[in-house]
Amino acid sequence: MADGLNRWAAVHVLDTARLYRLALEKQEGGARYHAVAEEGVREIADAIGRGLKVPAVSKSPEEAAAHFGWLGMFVGRDLIGSSVQTQARLGWRPTGPGLIADLEQMRYSEPPAHTISAATVRASR
Repeated sequence: MADGLNRWAAVHVLDTARLYRLALEKQEGGARYHAVAEEGVREIADAIGRGLKVPAVSKSPEEAAAHFGWLGMFVGRDLIGSSVQTQARLGWRPTGPGLIADLEQMRYSEPPAHTISAATVRASR
């Protein structure tokens, strides 16, 4: 969506781990659970833009595909997710730091603690 109102579900990894434990303990065959704490592509882009000190701009689906390459096919999708039923059925509540809070705390000017070389990426294809 060019307006940035599409949604991506996000949840902290520790919240997901707790959800898996609860689902395994429940042992309800065929049940489906959704680990969703927050969603919103525009908020993600804005947080990253603030960290990099660059403006976040909306792009048409075609512009996003050209700009992001293979990732472009995901960026424009509206990936709706809800954990309302999951929370009701399992008593699960996400408590970990949210994605936006994590993005706000990132040190964008520092190199990452670990990197993947281009050679590693090519070898894994």
